[in-house]
Amino acid sequence: MGNVYSYGLSDFQAIATGAAVLASGGGGSYSDACALVQELAGQGFSGQVTVQDYDGATPACVLAIMGSPDAASSLDLAAVQNAISNTLAVQQAYTGLQVGALIPVEIGPINSLVPLIGAAMSGGSVWVVNGDGAGRAVPELPQTTFAGTAALAPSPAVLASDAANPAAAQYAVLGAATAAGIETLAGGVLGEFGGYSGIAMWPSNAGNQFALSGGYLPGTLEQARLLGLQLLQAVTPLSTAAVAGSIQALTGRAARAVVTNFFITAVSQSTSSASSLDSGIIRLDNAQDPGQSTETHYLYNLNENLIMYSASSTSPDIVAPDSICYYSESTGRGFSNATDDLAVYFDAAAGRSTGRQVSVISVQTAPQLYNTPGVVASFAGLLRNMGYAGGMPPG
Repeated sequence: MGNVYSYGLSDFQAIATGAAVLASGGGGSYSDACALVQELAGQGFSGQVTVQDYDGATPACVLAIMGSPDAASSLDLAAVQNAISNTLAVQQAYTGLQVGALIPVEIGPINSLVPLIGAAMSGGSVWVVNGDGAGRAVPELPQTTFAGTAALAPSPAVLASDAANPAAAQYAVLGAATAAGIETLAGGVLGEFGGYSGIAMWPSNAGNQFALSGGYLPGTLEQARLLGLQLLQAVTPLSTAAVAGSIQALTGRAARAVVTNFFITAVSQSTSSASSLDSGIIRLDNAQDPGQSTETHYLYNLNENLIMYSASSTSPDIVAPDSICYYSESTGRGFSNATDDLAVYFDAAAGRSTGRQVSVISVQTAPQLYNTPGVVASFAGLLRNMGYAGGMPPG
């Protein structure tokens, strides 16, 4: 079984902080994640959540908030708790699955916390699996290890809104043979729900011989927690190189700083009504005034960062599924592409950098994710839709 951990509120904060770097710009807003932890403290929560490897014997499912981070802007604790309770209640009512364990779909400031909050709400009857499906955040369900686990069917997948009155909650029970099928169906539902919802999927139970076993990346919640602790405990912000070194030491994946102490000088973001995903382009310059810049890079994202290239190079700086991670030596924190996170570094009203510098760290894909059937092809499809038809990074 490996190590068994007991996480309290300080660990929740550390996980959100570490995940804000590791998530490759996605997984929800770091600002919102910090607010959720503060609200939990305000509710008087002082308990512990058990976190451990999957035991291959407990009914479990993947639990997340799905949709646009900007649609879920200023996401508060009540909304998250309602979405969780409504989703799990519908899942039990329609499928009979009463979960004893939850696992994050990805590493992200919000989506790493969602199963922990769900377990905290259970009063100790539910624990959390120390792992996730990608070791980063991903735009769509097919880009996870869960999607490539043959015995682990994605459906029935349950989506539910955050209505305070369960009787008033909107919900949908989706059935499809593939994660791509669930993704397509869920995109239409999310638009009706306001752009985001709770989602429970990939049930693991006796019927499929508890197929979550071996179908996830182990240890990633603890990796995020340890990285977050380093950032939170630093007297002064760590250097970008030091953060890259810590990521490599904690994850075993090659990590390097690609740009250090640049400025965000332009942001273009929009939300797709068809998929409820935010897409955007972030410009980075080595001078606060782009007119004085001698080096420019562009980041393309679909919630998560997918490709970064230099204006002076014929080949990309970083291509997904490798992670394109944000870190700032000005604040000592990572951040996401959510509007409230970017506002610390880019003044949208004035159309210019706030003067706070940002760095980008490349982190090699987790081998298990890279080798999961269909994952690289799925990322390649997203990149082709962005206009990139070049090669993919080696595993």
